[in-house]
This record gives sequence, structure tokens and C-alpha cells, in this order.
Amino acid sequence: MQRRDFLALSGLTAGGLLLPSFFGKAIAAEQLLETLDPALKKRLADDALTAAKAAGASYCDVRIGRYLRQAVMTRENKVQGVMNGESTGVGIRVIVNGAWGFAATNDLTQAGVVKAAQQAAAIAKANAKFQTAPVQLAKAPGYGDVAWKTPIRKNAMAVPIKEKAELLLGVNAAAMAAGASFVNSTLFAINEQKYFASTDGSYIDQDVHRIWAPMGVTVIDKTTGKFRSRAGLSSPRGMGYEYLEPDPAERFELPGGAVVYRNAYDMQADAIAAAKQVKEKLAAKSVKPGKYDLVLDPSHTWLTIHESVGHPLELDRVLGYEANYAGTSFATLDKREAHFQYGSDKVNIVADKTQPGSLGAVGYDDEGVKCKRWDLIKAGKLVDYQTIRDQAHILGKTESDGCCYADSWSSVQFQRMANVSLLAGKEKLSPAEMVKGVENGIYIIGDGSFSIDQQRYNAQFGGQLFYEIKNGKITGQIEDVAYQIRTPEFWNACAAVCDERDYRLGGSFFDGKGQPGQVSAVSHGSATARFNGINVINTARSLG
Repeated sequence: MQRRDFLALSGLTAGGLLLPSFFGKAIAAEQLLETLDPALKKRLADDALTAAKAAGASYCDVRIGRYLRQAVMTRENKVQGVMNGESTGVGIRVIVNGAWGFAATNDLTQAGVVKAAQQAAAIAKANAKFQTAPVQLAKAPGYGDVAWKTPIRKNAMAVPIKEKAELLLGVNAAAMAAGASFVNSTLFAINEQKYFASTDGSYIDQDVHRIWAPMGVTVIDKTTGKFRSRAGLSSPRGMGYEYLEPDPAERFELPGGAVVYRNAYDMQADAIAAAKQVKEKLAAKSVKPGKYDLVLDPSHTWLTIHESVGHPLELDRVLGYEANYAGTSFATLDKREAHFQYGSDKVNIVADKTQPGSLGAVGYDDEGVKCKRWDLIKAGKLVDYQTIRDQAHILGKTESDGCCYADSWSSVQFQRMANVSLLAGKEKLSPAEMVKGVENGIYIIGDGSFSIDQQRYNAQFGGQLFYEIKNGKITGQIEDVAYQIRTPEFWNACAAVCDERDYRLGGSFFDGKGQPGQVSAVSHGSATARFNGINVINTARSLG
């Protein structure tokens, strides 16, 4: 679990009645199925656009949002909390005299949005007095009235809380029966009902759904007091409740016996497996520090991609405009011009806001730009960054990449990470075949703790399960593993990537950025990948 995920989760468990700010106000579960009147949304948008232009705006966009969030939290045989949150309002962004202004309101009346539009214009005029250069906004077509919806089969918000609680408690009971000492499980469901309108001529209605079912299983050796844990091997997804309905076709048994999942998650089976694997962890030998060839499962690799590729290729970090949550970027503009060798020729990394089932999939971003896929690293060479409308001219582009996002109607939209993924290898290769070719290595499954420097250059990553590989065979679990990297050295050590059959998504449900902080959700896909000669340390070793 990432630090920002932990902070979000710890806020959820700190009391049954106090919702985290991003959850909004408490509502009844039945209200999660309500929607805003489409005619009202268009009328309010037109009122705001008209008022902004009358106040001197050369450009205006209006976001009318209803953000719905639900969390069901359990531990062992108890439901610890149920939260249903809603936040509804209007955010208005304008350009006046070449400067941005933004204002928001939860007053869904003509008078409310007109006042907010006027406030946004007044703020822009004040900002213009100190602006050194006018905003250069890349053109975007007006799409008229269009709509997009996450292609779900079963709306998680429509599933009764009782059914969700029974699922989680059944998972906990199965883990306890398999030998767990403690277990916690949670179900998050999010629905963003977003309406965008702009002076470009777009009226975009989107209905976005996401789901996540994290859990943690702990086993204590009562003789020694030693304990070990494993998190669930699910991934958060841009899907409906169907993701939690097991499908044998979406089950992958890996070398060493661990089981992971793609488009359907068997949470109970994973809980039972976790309890058994944690007991094996208690008896596992500690890793000997040194250089190893690493075989990284997609359930692990997503976090390494996120931290060492996704964030450093956000253009605002590259330019030094953004430094919150682990700094700026080593991947400066001169490196793109020089086609910097970011990785080996096996490394092809794309940004993609359209990938089905991914957390970041939408039809249009929060600037009204139609989403797409584009190359970031091609055959190991750096070729592009992630760019929004007022940044495009810096790279000589004529259009945005469509990766602008705000986590609420009350937050101003800014550049956020797209789904950034390592493409599968073109040659047929399975994880089992990859392992056979490794003489001295470690197979890592699941994401763990990590740290990274302020330039996204030096980093360290742990995991959930570690299997020793000797002479092409897995010999058993080992413990206390973390590997250290320098970003370009690590990606240039990529020797092979399994084929499309093994491609799976991982991701972050609560990815933090900005000040004031905002959260977004983003997926990262890959197939199992091999990295040669990576430095591994023993996290249990004491220097004292």
C-alpha cells in the first residue's frame, strides 16, 4: 500500500461518523442512486457561461459534479463502519486578460452560478496584474452534446450494504479458518457524475465508476511472538460490482503457486491463500543481500512504473511547477530532445486514458479534451510527456493529451497522470518460461513499501511475496527483500517482458498530488518483466 493510500485509509478508520473531507456529506445508501436532472445541468452551465462572458472572459469552462463514495469496513467478525458520502456543486474556471480565475459553489441556482462566474472573473482580473505571460490555451473542438459511461454490468451502489458486509465477513471468516490471527477487509465504491460545458461548444455528460476491495491478513507465531502479513492481491478497477464475482477464466496461477486475478477477483480464495502464505513467510529464510535478476509480477510492477515513470513524466513536475508528493523530475526537457535512453529496447511505455477497466478511463478529461493513447517511451527512448491545454505550447504541440482532472467540483483541475503502462512483449513468453531462464533471482509478487527521492531518480521497493529462484527453479519463499534502483539504470536492465496473455492492471485508488492536495485514481498495466543485476538489500539487517 502506498503512503498516500495508507493516509486515506487511516482517515477512514478514525471514527464511524466523521467522514474524510473528500467523502463529502453523509447520506443514506438509497441516495447513492440518485442523479441530477440533465436539463438543470445544461441550464446552469449556460447561465454560468453567459455570466462569465459578460464579465470579460475570453474562455470559460463549467464542471457540475455529483461525487458519490461508499466504504464498508470490517475486521474479523465485525463491521467497523459504513460510510456513504456525497458532494455536489459547480466549479467555474475562466480566462480574463490572459489569466486564470476559478470559483466554486454548491448553490445550484441561476443566482448561485452567476455569482460564482463573476467571482472567477474577478479573481482572473486580479491575477492578470501579476501575470508575466498570458495563458496560451491549446485549441479543443466543441463536441456538442455527448455522453460517456464506464461500461459496467452491475452498479456497486445498487448492491445492498448487507450483501457487501456479508461478502467481507465471509472473506474474514475464511481467512481465520485458514489460520489467520487477524484480518481486515474493506470495499470502496466510487461514482463520479460529471457534467462539463465550455465556451468551445462542448456539453459532456459522464458517469464514471470505480471499485476496490483491499484486505490485510496477519498471522502470529504464538511461540516466538513473531508476526507476518500479506495484503490482498486484487487491483482497484474502473468496473462495477461484477469485478467481485469470481470467474475461473480470470484466475492466473503463477510459478511457485501464488494466484492472481485480472478482470474478476475471488476475494475469499485470495484470503485463504494469504493466510497459508503468511504462515510460510514465518518460516522463510532471510534474503542474502546482493545482485539478483528480478522477475516482477504486474501486481508489483505497477507501483514501480507509477513512481519511476508516471510521475517523472508529468510535464508540470518536469518544469518545476509541481513538487508536492516527492518532488519534481530528473527527466528534463533536454532529455526528450536528445531521445534519452530511459530503458532498454524492451521498454515501451504508453499513456492511455481509454483503456477499458482501468481506473483512469474516461471519454473526456476535465478540460473537455477527448481522451487518447500516446507513447511516452518507445524502444527505451524518451519521446513525450503528459500535457494539458495550457502546457501544450511548451512542447510545440497544438493539442492537449487529455489528462487534466479535478477530484471535486470545488477543486480546480490540473495535470494528472494518465494510465501509464509497460506494453507486453511481442515474442511468446510466459512467466514460467521466464523463470526457467533465471539462474540466481527473486520473483516478486504484490506491492509493498517504497521510498523515492525528490527527482524520482533513486528509489527502493518492497513487495508482498518473494520467491527465491535457483537454476531456473523456485525453491521457496524468502523474506526481508527490498531492491534499490536508479531509474534509468533499472529500466535499462529490463531483459524481457512476457507476452499479452500475462498482461494485467494494478493501480492506485487514492493517488495524491498538489497543494491543496487532491486525489485521483490511475492504473498501470504490464506483463511479468525481468530485470537483470538489481541490488537487493535485507530490510531486517541492523547496522548497530
